[in-house]
Amino acid sequence: FGCGFSGSFFTKTIRKLGCTALASSRSKSRDPNSFIFNSEKGKVPNEKIFDGVTHILSCIPPDKNGKDPVLGSFQNKLKSLSLEWVGYLSTTGVYGNRKGDWVSEIDQPNPFQKRSNNRLNCEKEWIGSGLPVQIFRLPGIYGPGRSTIEAIKSRKIRVIYKKNQVFSRIHVADITNAIIYLLQNKDSLKFHQIINIADDEPCSQIEVIQYCYDLLGLKMPKPILFEEAKKELSPIAQSFWMENRRVSNKLLCETLGYKLIYKNYKLGLNNCFMNN
Repeated sequence: FGCGFSGSFFTKTIRKLGCTALASSRSKSRDPNSFIFNSEKGKVPNEKIFDGVTHILSCIPPDKNGKDPVLGSFQNKLKSLSLEWVGYLSTTGVYGNRKGDWVSEIDQPNPFQKRSNNRLNCEKEWIGSGLPVQIFRLPGIYGPGRSTIEAIKSRKIRVIYKKNQVFSRIHVADITNAIIYLLQNKDSLKFHQIINIADDEPCSQIEVIQYCYDLLGLKMPKPILFEEAKKELSPIAQSFWMENRRVSNKLLCETLGYKLIYKNYKLGLNNCFMNN
């Protein structure tokens, strides 16, 4: 459900592994394995699409009321299936502002933004559903076609500096491959209901932007101080800068043994550059 950037990457990858994967879209698609689901417009698929389904991954954000659209439309149907596993892509925004400190799965959520609060509500809905659900909390997602490189090329980049500000991020390939790893090793690994998927090196946005300018062989413009820049930023862009945390991946990588493909932004952005 929700075949955006992360969902599409996941679907393509598991199809290459020989899985049959049906993917939702908001409007008609040429893909024969696509079905229409748009809860806002009351467009729901025929329940026959659930025949033989064993695994479900939901990448759909909360609706405007802060509820989960998939559970709102299909909870009873899902409960009637013999599902082996359900995954839900959430956000590390549920941890709120930690002033640059590390957060892990044992930390209590403390959402600062309304949209993060809505995500936490959806996590609770999924956990309360009684389905075999696993929640994946994700920081900033990037990958080929959606990275700082594209922002520089399309001139949509703002070079902003804010002292001591760090962000965590994850390459889209590591979201997909971490989930596949957990599914392939499900019987031998201890089950954890909530897992962070993030790379090893949280860092400032300016480091990432500088690295992309270097890759492109361009000179980075002089940074603007956040206090100056914020007057022109949209409320969403401002909110992005109001939280500061480092997301720990120790549960995923040390306890559960997943090996990151792109351990840091340099490796990940090199991949984006090569595929640009």
